[in-house]
Amino acid sequence: MVESKSLPLDGVFQALTDPTRRAMLRSLAAGERNIGELAAPFDMSLAAASKHVKVLERAGLVRRVIQGRTHVCRLDPAPLAAANEWLRYYEQFWTDRLHALDALLKAEDGASGHPHQRGTPR
Repeated sequence: MVESKSLPLDGVFQALTDPTRRAMLRSLAAGERNIGELAAPFDMSLAAASKHVKVLERAGLVRRVIQGRTHVCRLDPAPLAAANEWLRYYEQFWTDRLHALDALLKAEDGASGHPHQRGTPR
C-alpha cells in the first residue's frame, strides 16, 4: 500500500537531486528573488532557470507571483519540513544501531581485558 504522503515527498526529493535547484532554494532562504536573480550565479538562460523553478514549484518548495513582467519567487518551507520528518526516522534508526554497536564493542573489550583504542587495529 502506498502512503498518501509518499507522492509529495517523491517530488521534493526529485527536485532536490539537482545541485542548481538546491542552490536556488538556498538563495530563496535569504528572501524573495526574481528569475533573473536566481539565474545570475549560473551560466544559464532565464528559460532554463524558469524550468528549474517549475520543478521546485511542482514539488511545492517554491511559490511564484507574477508582478507585471517580473516573476518573483519565495521559498515554501513546509515540504522541506515533511522531508526532514521522514529523514529523522532514519536518523534515529542509525543512532540506535550505532549505540548498540558501541555497547557491543565495549562489552567485547571488557571481556578481553584489552580496551580498544580508536585508530589502532584490533
